[in-house]
Amino acid sequence: MPIPTSSFAHIRLTVTDIDRSRSFYEDVFGLPIAIELPENADGATQEQLGFLYGGVIYKLGNSLLGLRPVGADRFAEDRTGLDHVSFAVDSLSDLDAAALVLDERGIAHSGVKDIGAGHILEFRDPDNIALELFAPNPRARMTVRAN
Repeated sequence: MPIPTSSFAHIRLTVTDIDRSRSFYEDVFGLPIAIELPENADGATQEQLGFLYGGVIYKLGNSLLGLRPVGADRFAEDRTGLDHVSFAVDSLSDLDAAALVLDERGIAHSGVKDIGAGHILEFRDPDNIALELFAPNPRARMTVRAN
């Protein structure tokens, strides 16, 4: 019997510069912080939150998005692991507004693209991690097939 799941609990991205990445994700997405190590944390708290590895976890709807600092390796979606992260937005107008936000911040992006099942807006974070915003097309029918 397969393991029953309903959604992702969290995704953690590894980044090369936690301060730079925090600035980017907080500025672009404005996500509230769910878990971080306080600057003046005592030893017990540091041990308890050791799973953060010097990073931060944000609240994203009903799930979490974490950032964890690692070495100087660069992201490449053509390697085994992660292709991209797609964030849901409600509508095409939300994507248009997001494109303006990215423009205001000088962040290069693909422009809004129609992919049939919806529309996407692609861009990259400071570590070159491929990010996408997705707005469903309410008139499109997506078929999900279980194995």
